Amino acid sequence: MRIVRYVTNVDDSRGKPTWGLLLEKYVYPLRQAPYDSPRLARDFAPEIEGAPMLIDEVKLLPPCDPRKIICVGRNYAAHAAEFGNEVPEEPAIFLKAGTTLIGPGESVILPSISQRVDHEAELALVIGKRARYLSPQDAHNIILGYTCANDITARDLQKKDVQWTRGKNFDTFGPVGPWLDTNWDPEGKMIRCLVNGEVRQESNTDLFVHSIGKVLAFVSQFMTLEPGDLVMTGTPEGVSALHPGDTVTVEIEGLATLTNPVIAGV
Repeated sequence: MRIVRYVTNVDDSRGKPTWGLLLEKYVYPLRQAPYDSPRLARDFAPEIEGAPMLIDEVKLLPPCDPRKIICVGRNYAAHAAEFGNEVPEEPAIFLKAGTTLIGPGESVILPSISQRVDHEAELALVIGKRARYLSPQDAHNIILGYTCANDITARDLQKKDVQWTRGKNFDTFGPVGPWLDTNWDPEGKMIRCLVNGEVRQESNTDLFVHSIGKVLAFVSQFMTLEPGDLVMTGTPEGVSALHPGDTVTVEIEGLATLTNPVIAGV
């Protein structure tokens, strides 16, 4: 199933968001958020409430509304190497704020105080069930579904500050979407980032340093994972600077394509 989150007025993203089930070109409104179901995440059964709309008649939002956004740094060895960093023995975890999130088609805004802002194509997942103290083998049972993400990063500020909070958390630095796929298999899938149609990043999810199961198990040892939480799994090598007027696209094989324009900020 493909789950979306949307507003009906395409010119106003401030309206009340609705969860929907995407079937071909139609969006069917759902009675409740998909992770509010008492079932296991993978057993979610949608309850449709209302008439469908054409997808072109709605504005898609990020397909999640997380209390926290959990990210994994240096989870591809080649990406760690391109900045001269060691591969971490344990998952390198950091957080992004909910105010970074934007949906497909929304603009990434480049802050004037940064001289280099990079794209970082990533596979992301949404938690569907509250969990703590997971084993890597059981971790997949709490995943509701998967989506595309772009961990936009002010690289110069990240290096200057040593810790990553400012460089990762400007408004619009978290494009996510366009939908959440509950049946997609994350094993062995190609992930790419294109800027103005030119491939900048290209790798495979089989090259994760730390698997999805290991990451979720690791995080659950010190933090409760809650329904709706978003987890970004790390970016491959090839990150590069974005500029005003660019169009940045994240493609993940068999999952989705996420595209955002890039504009100058203040």
